[in-house]
Amino acid sequence: MKSVLLIGLGRFGRHMAAKLIEEGNEVLAIDSDEGRVNDAIDMVTDAQIGDATNEHFVESLGVGNFDLCVVAIGDNFQSSLETTALLKDMGARFVLARANRDVHAKFLLRNGADRIVYPEKEMAQRLAVKYGNDNIFDYIELTDEYAIYEIPAPESWIGSSIIEKDIRKKYNISILATKAQGKMNPLPHADYVFNHNETLIIMGHYRDVRAVTKLK
Repeated sequence: MKSVLLIGLGRFGRHMAAKLIEEGNEVLAIDSDEGRVNDAIDMVTDAQIGDATNEHFVESLGVGNFDLCVVAIGDNFQSSLETTALLKDMGARFVLARANRDVHAKFLLRNGADRIVYPEKEMAQRLAVKYGNDNIFDYIELTDEYAIYEIPAPESWIGSSIIEKDIRKKYNISILATKAQGKMNPLPHADYVFNHNETLIIMGHYRDVRAVTKLK
């Protein structure tokens, strides 16, 4: 369990707060809008109305006691920038800040953010990969080059085992799980035999995965 200070209760902030609570964390949510705070108060550990650009208010929160500080402000970049800088000045251990543009990300990093998240950009890229390819059902980016993909088992693999196909050496990918009829089989053994109507959860370089999706 982690203690989280989340600033900004727009759509992104609310969704993140709800998921953090679902994962068993404690969340103190802050927003300058009384209506947003009232709407969120029942779903977080605590919620307060306040201006996160006000030094005295931020100091009163005991920033250094939180494992994670999230700056989820999406509609006012100046406030996001000032809040990020204040959190670091007050001893924040780790600041995760939301950005809408690359130039915003650069300034946030310079002002103390430890990690930047692009919710719209990241979701758009994921959906583009997922729906822009016939044989990629899902996609989670790990780096600019590597990701986890869900793909159908190539027809030529059906009836053969992982070791028979020499998957890792020949195709340069790792099979993390297989899935059929909604059931997951994690970390299949080398003697696992591929079946019809199943998908594979694999990790690899985008180039290698694309090559596998083109197999007959």
